[in-house]
Amino acid sequence: INAEYMGAIKMARMYTSCYDMIALRNCYHGMSDGTSGVTALNTWHLNVPTGFGVHHAICPDTYRGPFTGPSAGDQYADDVASVIAHTTSGRVAGFLCEPVQGVGGTVVMPQGYLEKVYATVRAAGGVCIADEVQTGFGRTGTHFWGFQALSDGKAMPDVVTMAKGIGNGFPLGAVAAKRRVARPFANKIFFNTYGGNPVASAIGRAVLRAVEEDGLQENSRVVGDHFLKGMKELKEKHSVVGDVRGMGLMLGMELVKDRTTKAPAVEETAHVFERTKDLGVLVGKGGLHGNVLRIKPPMCVTKPDIDFALHAMDSALSSL
Repeated sequence: INAEYMGAIKMARMYTSCYDMIALRNCYHGMSDGTSGVTALNTWHLNVPTGFGVHHAICPDTYRGPFTGPSAGDQYADDVASVIAHTTSGRVAGFLCEPVQGVGGTVVMPQGYLEKVYATVRAAGGVCIADEVQTGFGRTGTHFWGFQALSDGKAMPDVVTMAKGIGNGFPLGAVAAKRRVARPFANKIFFNTYGGNPVASAIGRAVLRAVEEDGLQENSRVVGDHFLKGMKELKEKHSVVGDVRGMGLMLGMELVKDRTTKAPAVEETAHVFERTKDLGVLVGKGGLHGNVLRIKPPMCVTKPDIDFALHAMDSALSSL
Protein backbone atom coordinates (compact mmCIF):
# COMPACT_ATOMS: atom_id res chain seq x y z
CA ILE A 1 0.00 0.00 0.00
CA ASN A 2 1.28 3.50 -0.95
CA ALA A 3 4.38 1.89 -2.50
CA GLU A 4 4.81 4.82 -4.89
CA TYR A 5 5.24 7.25 -1.98
CA MET A 6 7.50 4.98 0.03
CA GLY A 7 9.66 4.39 -3.04
CA ALA A 8 9.96 8.11 -3.76
CA ILE A 9 10.87 9.00 -0.16
CA LYS A 10 13.43 6.20 0.10
CA MET A 11 14.90 7.26 -3.22
CA ALA A 12 15.30 10.84 -2.00
CA ARG A 13 16.95 9.72 1.22
CA MET A 14 19.34 7.35 -0.52
CA TYR A 15 20.31 9.89 -3.16
CA THR A 16 20.98 12.73 -0.73
CA SER A 17 22.22 10.73 2.28
CA CYS A 18 19.87 12.94 4.30
CA TYR A 19 16.79 11.91 6.24
CA ASP A 20 14.63 15.01 6.77
CA MET A 21 11.63 15.43 4.50
CA ILE A 22 9.51 18.56 4.05
CA ALA A 23 5.78 18.25 3.41
CA LEU A 24 2.79 20.55 3.82
CA ARG A 25 0.16 20.79 6.51
CA ASN A 26 -3.23 19.63 5.27
CA CYS A 27 -1.58 17.18 2.85
CA TYR A 28 -2.47 13.56 2.23
CA HIS A 29 0.12 11.06 0.98
CA GLY A 30 -1.30 7.77 2.21
CA MET A 31 -1.92 6.02 5.50
CA SER A 32 0.51 3.10 5.55
CA ASP A 33 3.12 2.92 8.31
CA GLY A 34 5.65 4.37 5.90
CA THR A 35 3.59 7.35 4.76
CA SER A 36 1.02 8.22 7.45
CA GLY A 37 3.59 10.43 9.18
CA VAL A 38 3.85 12.51 6.02
CA THR A 39 0.08 13.02 5.87
CA ALA A 40 -0.83 16.09 7.93
CA LEU A 41 -4.51 15.69 8.79
CA ASN A 42 -5.43 14.50 12.28
CA THR A 43 -8.46 12.68 10.90
CA TRP A 44 -6.11 10.18 9.25
CA HIS A 45 -3.76 9.66 12.21
CA LEU A 46 -3.85 6.90 14.78
CA ASN A 47 -2.22 7.44 18.16
CA VAL A 48 0.96 5.59 17.22
CA PRO A 49 4.49 6.85 16.48
CA THR A 50 4.85 8.07 12.88
CA GLY A 51 6.54 10.80 10.93
CA PHE A 52 10.08 10.73 12.30
CA GLY A 53 12.15 13.10 10.19
CA VAL A 54 9.14 14.78 8.53
CA HIS A 55 8.60 18.54 8.94
CA HIS A 56 5.43 20.31 7.80
CA ALA A 57 5.34 23.82 6.35
CA ILE A 58 2.26 26.04 6.25
CA CYS A 59 -0.35 24.93 3.73
CA PRO A 60 -0.48 27.61 0.99
CA ASP A 61 -4.25 28.03 1.25
CA THR A 62 -5.15 31.40 -0.26
CA TYR A 63 -8.74 31.19 1.04
CA ARG A 64 -8.30 30.13 4.66
CA GLY A 65 -4.57 30.65 5.27
CA PRO A 66 -2.66 33.68 6.63
CA PHE A 67 -1.61 34.94 3.16
CA THR A 68 -4.23 35.63 0.53
CA GLY A 69 -2.93 38.45 -1.65
CA PRO A 70 -1.08 38.49 -4.99
CA SER A 71 2.25 37.78 -3.27
CA ALA A 72 0.88 34.78 -1.34
CA GLY A 73 2.93 32.30 -3.36
CA ASP A 74 6.20 33.94 -2.32
CA GLN A 75 5.08 34.34 1.28
CA TYR A 76 4.13 30.70 1.68
CA ALA A 77 7.32 29.62 -0.06
CA ASP A 78 9.32 31.61 2.48
CA ASP A 79 7.88 29.40 5.22
CA VAL A 80 9.47 26.33 3.63
CA ALA A 81 12.84 28.09 3.87
CA SER A 82 12.10 28.89 7.52
CA VAL A 83 11.19 25.27 8.30
CA ILE A 84 14.45 24.07 6.77
CA ALA A 85 16.46 26.70 8.67
CA HIS A 86 14.83 26.08 12.05
CA THR A 87 13.90 22.38 12.18
CA THR A 88 16.63 20.61 10.21
CA SER A 89 20.41 20.61 9.93
CA GLY A 90 20.02 22.84 6.91
CA ARG A 91 20.27 19.87 4.57
CA VAL A 92 17.21 17.86 3.59
CA ALA A 93 16.33 14.75 1.60
CA GLY A 94 13.41 16.27 -0.23
CA PHE A 95 10.09 18.06 -0.52
CA LEU A 96 6.84 16.21 -1.25
CA CYS A 97 3.80 18.15 -2.45
CA GLU A 98 0.47 17.76 -4.24
CA PRO A 99 0.04 20.55 -6.83
CA VAL A 100 -3.62 20.55 -5.80
CA GLN A 101 -4.34 19.00 -2.41
CA GLY A 102 -7.05 16.40 -2.87
CA VAL A 103 -8.14 14.93 0.46
CA GLY A 104 -7.24 18.26 2.07
CA GLY A 105 -10.09 19.95 0.20
CA THR A 106 -8.93 20.92 -3.30
CA VAL A 107 -6.36 23.48 -2.15
CA VAL A 108 -4.59 24.85 -5.23
CA MET A 109 -0.95 25.84 -4.90
CA PRO A 110 -0.66 29.57 -5.76
CA GLN A 111 1.22 30.64 -8.85
CA GLY A 112 4.92 31.11 -8.22
CA TYR A 113 4.92 28.82 -5.21
CA LEU A 114 6.31 25.60 -6.64
CA GLU A 115 9.21 27.10 -8.56
CA LYS A 116 10.39 29.12 -5.54
CA VAL A 117 10.06 26.17 -3.15
CA TYR A 118 11.84 23.85 -5.56
CA ALA A 119 14.76 26.28 -5.73
CA THR A 120 14.87 26.52 -1.93
CA VAL A 121 14.81 22.75 -1.46
CA ARG A 122 17.52 22.17 -4.05
CA ALA A 123 19.70 24.80 -2.39
CA ALA A 124 19.41 22.66 0.77
CA GLY A 125 20.52 19.57 -1.15
CA GLY A 126 17.06 18.03 -1.47
CA VAL A 127 15.04 16.58 -4.32
CA CYS A 128 11.57 17.74 -5.32
CA ILE A 129 8.77 15.18 -5.47
CA ALA A 130 5.46 15.93 -7.18
CA ASP A 131 2.50 13.86 -6.00
CA GLU A 132 0.43 13.47 -9.16
CA VAL A 133 -1.79 10.66 -7.86
CA GLN A 134 -4.90 12.85 -8.21
CA THR A 135 -3.79 15.70 -10.47
CA GLY A 136 -1.95 13.75 -13.15
CA PHE A 137 -2.89 12.44 -16.60
CA GLY A 138 -4.64 15.56 -17.83
CA ARG A 139 -7.19 16.06 -15.07
CA THR A 140 -6.22 19.72 -14.58
CA GLY A 141 -7.10 20.38 -18.22
CA THR A 142 -4.45 22.85 -19.33
CA HIS A 143 -1.53 20.46 -18.79
CA PHE A 144 -0.88 16.74 -18.46
CA TRP A 145 0.70 17.19 -15.01
CA GLY A 146 -0.43 19.35 -12.12
CA PHE A 147 3.06 20.73 -11.50
CA GLN A 148 3.05 22.07 -15.06
CA ALA A 149 -0.37 23.66 -14.67
CA LEU A 150 0.51 25.40 -11.40
CA SER A 151 3.83 26.79 -12.55
CA ASP A 152 3.22 27.41 -16.25
CA GLY A 153 5.85 24.76 -16.91
CA LYS A 154 8.54 26.52 -14.84
CA ALA A 155 8.75 23.98 -11.99
CA MET A 156 10.29 20.62 -12.86
CA PRO A 157 10.33 17.94 -10.14
CA ASP A 158 13.03 15.31 -9.76
CA VAL A 159 10.53 12.56 -8.88
CA VAL A 160 6.86 12.08 -9.78
CA THR A 161 4.51 9.69 -7.99
CA MET A 162 1.37 8.50 -9.73
CA ALA A 163 -1.55 6.14 -9.13
CA LYS A 164 -5.38 6.15 -9.31
CA GLY A 165 -5.87 7.77 -12.74
CA ILE A 166 -3.00 5.80 -14.25
CA GLY A 167 -5.10 2.62 -13.97
CA ASN A 168 -8.62 4.04 -14.43
CA GLY A 169 -9.79 2.16 -11.34
CA PHE A 170 -7.37 -0.76 -11.60
CA PRO A 171 -4.83 -0.86 -8.74
CA LEU A 172 -1.68 0.58 -10.28
CA GLY A 173 0.99 2.97 -9.06
CA ALA A 174 4.32 4.14 -10.43
CA VAL A 175 7.30 6.34 -9.67
CA ALA A 176 9.25 8.24 -12.33
CA ALA A 177 12.57 9.85 -11.46
CA LYS A 178 15.59 11.47 -13.02
CA ARG A 179 18.24 8.87 -13.67
CA ARG A 180 20.78 10.38 -11.28
CA VAL A 181 18.22 10.30 -8.46
CA ALA A 182 17.11 6.73 -9.18
CA ARG A 183 20.59 5.27 -9.69
CA PRO A 184 21.46 4.79 -5.97
CA PHE A 185 18.40 2.53 -5.69
CA ALA A 186 20.30 -0.08 -7.68
CA ASN A 187 22.66 -0.54 -4.73
CA LYS A 188 19.90 -2.04 -2.56
CA ILE A 189 16.82 -4.17 -3.05
CA PHE A 190 13.41 -2.47 -3.17
CA PHE A 191 10.76 -5.08 -3.77
CA ASN A 192 7.01 -5.22 -4.26
CA THR A 193 5.23 -8.51 -4.85
CA TYR A 194 3.09 -7.00 -7.60
CA GLY A 195 5.76 -4.77 -9.13
CA GLY A 196 5.92 -5.03 -12.91
CA ASN A 197 2.61 -6.90 -13.06
CA PRO A 198 2.04 -7.42 -16.82
CA VAL A 199 -1.74 -7.07 -16.56
CA ALA A 200 -1.44 -3.78 -14.66
CA SER A 201 1.19 -2.56 -17.12
CA ALA A 202 -1.03 -3.36 -20.09
CA ILE A 203 -3.93 -1.50 -18.47
CA GLY A 204 -1.71 1.51 -17.78
CA ARG A 205 -0.67 1.64 -21.44
CA ALA A 206 -4.30 1.39 -22.53
CA VAL A 207 -5.25 4.26 -20.23
CA LEU A 208 -2.51 6.45 -21.70
CA ARG A 209 -3.76 5.72 -25.21
CA ALA A 210 -7.35 6.52 -24.21
CA VAL A 211 -6.36 9.84 -22.62
CA GLU A 212 -4.62 10.85 -25.83
CA GLU A 213 -6.92 9.36 -28.46
CA ASP A 214 -10.17 10.38 -26.76
CA GLY A 215 -8.97 13.91 -26.03
CA LEU A 216 -9.67 13.57 -22.32
CA GLN A 217 -7.27 16.31 -21.23
CA GLU A 218 -8.98 18.83 -23.50
CA ASN A 219 -12.36 17.58 -22.34
CA SER A 220 -11.26 18.14 -18.74
CA ARG A 221 -10.38 21.72 -19.62
CA VAL A 222 -13.55 22.56 -21.54
CA VAL A 223 -16.05 20.71 -19.36
CA GLY A 224 -14.18 21.70 -16.20
CA ASP A 225 -14.42 25.39 -17.11
CA HIS A 226 -18.15 24.92 -17.65
CA PHE A 227 -18.48 23.20 -14.27
CA LEU A 228 -16.48 25.88 -12.44
CA LYS A 229 -18.57 28.63 -14.02
CA GLY A 230 -21.74 26.92 -12.81
CA MET A 231 -20.29 26.47 -9.32
CA LYS A 232 -19.46 30.17 -9.14
CA GLU A 233 -23.06 30.93 -10.02
CA LEU A 234 -24.16 28.67 -7.16
CA LYS A 235 -21.87 30.64 -4.87
CA GLU A 236 -23.65 33.86 -5.84
CA LYS A 237 -26.98 32.24 -5.08
CA HIS A 238 -26.20 30.43 -1.82
CA SER A 239 -24.49 32.26 1.05
CA VAL A 240 -23.37 28.96 2.60
CA VAL A 241 -20.85 28.60 -0.26
CA GLY A 242 -17.70 30.32 0.91
CA ASP A 243 -15.36 29.43 -1.92
CA VAL A 244 -15.21 27.49 -5.17
CA ARG A 245 -11.83 26.60 -6.62
CA GLY A 246 -9.83 24.21 -8.71
CA MET A 247 -8.99 23.62 -12.33
CA GLY A 248 -10.07 21.22 -15.02
CA LEU A 249 -12.03 18.39 -13.43
CA MET A 250 -10.46 18.72 -10.00
CA LEU A 251 -12.80 21.12 -8.24
CA GLY A 252 -13.89 21.99 -4.73
CA MET A 253 -16.72 23.86 -3.05
CA GLU A 254 -16.13 24.96 0.55
CA LEU A 255 -19.20 25.53 2.73
CA VAL A 256 -19.10 27.96 5.65
CA LYS A 257 -21.57 29.16 8.26
CA ASP A 258 -20.50 32.75 7.74
CA ARG A 259 -18.42 34.21 4.92
CA THR A 260 -16.68 36.65 7.24
CA THR A 261 -15.62 34.22 9.97
CA LYS A 262 -15.33 31.29 7.54
CA ALA A 263 -16.53 28.93 10.27
CA PRO A 264 -16.74 25.46 8.64
CA ALA A 265 -20.30 24.39 7.82
CA VAL A 266 -19.73 20.75 8.75
CA GLU A 267 -23.32 19.62 9.27
CA GLU A 268 -24.50 21.51 6.20
CA THR A 269 -21.82 19.86 4.06
CA ALA A 270 -22.86 16.43 5.29
CA HIS A 271 -26.47 17.23 4.37
CA VAL A 272 -25.56 18.40 0.84
CA PHE A 273 -23.28 15.39 0.46
CA GLU A 274 -26.14 12.98 1.19
CA ARG A 275 -28.82 14.95 -0.63
CA THR A 276 -26.85 15.10 -3.91
CA LYS A 277 -26.42 11.31 -3.66
CA ASP A 278 -30.19 10.92 -3.31
CA LEU A 279 -30.61 13.06 -6.42
CA GLY A 280 -28.26 10.85 -8.44
CA VAL A 281 -24.91 12.65 -8.13
CA LEU A 282 -21.93 11.33 -6.21
CA VAL A 283 -19.45 13.89 -4.85
CA GLY A 284 -16.61 13.52 -2.38
CA LYS A 285 -16.13 15.25 0.93
CA GLY A 286 -12.82 16.47 2.34
CA GLY A 287 -10.83 19.14 4.08
CA LEU A 288 -9.65 18.99 7.68
CA HIS A 289 -13.17 19.77 8.94
CA GLY A 290 -15.05 17.83 6.26
CA ASN A 291 -16.67 20.98 4.89
CA VAL A 292 -15.43 20.85 1.30
CA LEU A 293 -17.27 19.07 -1.49
CA ARG A 294 -14.59 17.37 -3.56
CA ILE A 295 -15.70 17.13 -7.17
CA LYS A 296 -13.59 14.95 -9.47
CA PRO A 297 -15.82 13.26 -12.05
CA PRO A 298 -14.60 10.88 -14.77
CA MET A 299 -12.64 12.74 -17.43
CA CYS A 300 -15.09 11.57 -20.12
CA VAL A 301 -17.95 13.47 -18.47
CA THR A 302 -20.07 15.70 -20.75
CA LYS A 303 -21.61 19.15 -20.40
CA PRO A 304 -25.13 17.67 -20.06
CA ASP A 305 -23.77 15.53 -17.21
CA ILE A 306 -22.39 18.66 -15.57
CA ASP A 307 -25.67 20.53 -15.98
CA PHE A 308 -27.45 17.65 -14.27
CA ALA A 309 -24.92 17.71 -11.43
CA LEU A 310 -25.23 21.49 -11.01
CA HIS A 311 -29.01 21.20 -10.83
CA ALA A 312 -28.69 18.51 -8.14
CA MET A 313 -26.20 20.61 -6.18
CA ASP A 314 -28.48 23.64 -6.44
CA SER A 315 -31.41 21.61 -5.16
CA ALA A 316 -29.36 20.19 -2.29
CA LEU A 317 -28.08 23.62 -1.25
CA SER A 318 -31.60 25.04 -1.45
CA SER A 319 -32.82 22.37 0.96
CA LEU A 320 -30.61 23.64 3.81
